[in-house]
Amino acid sequence: MSESQGLKQLRRSDFGYFLSYRTRWSDNDQYSHINNSIYYHLFDSVVNTYLIEHCGQNPQTSPFIGLVVSSWCQFFAPLSFPEVLDLGLRVTKLGISSVAYEIGVFREKEEHPSAVGGYTHVFVESGSRKSAPMRKEMKDGLEKVFTAKAKL
Repeated sequence: MSESQGLKQLRRSDFGYFLSYRTRWSDNDQYSHINNSIYYHLFDSVVNTYLIEHCGQNPQTSPFIGLVVSSWCQFFAPLSFPEVLDLGLRVTKLGISSVAYEIGVFREKEEHPSAVGGYTHVFVESGSRKSAPMRKEMKDGLEKVFTAKAKL
């Protein structure tokens, strides 16, 4: 099975955290489906909501920030306004100063994702931008949604 086919077969139960998103008219492009760039906004929203709510991250005051060093997305079915989406989050790799996220974009009540994407954060000191180990609270929170990536 190819990696793309494996991602398409993911289920809601493969993700440990969900955030709902009600699509907006402005999310659609001229072809009446959600514009590709919107998916990256969704990824950023679910990851940062999780970091704030479960990992003690405060974007305004934290001495450490996560920089995105890579990103990707696979599309399986078009989505458009007006729909409610469920954004599933899981961590597939957890290092000393880096973390790889995978996000499933599900139509409300559907079992398989319409898209799966993700990105990698490297945590750095806010001022110097030098790589820094994750704080214990951050790592503990991320471990709650960590799953070893299934063989695809």
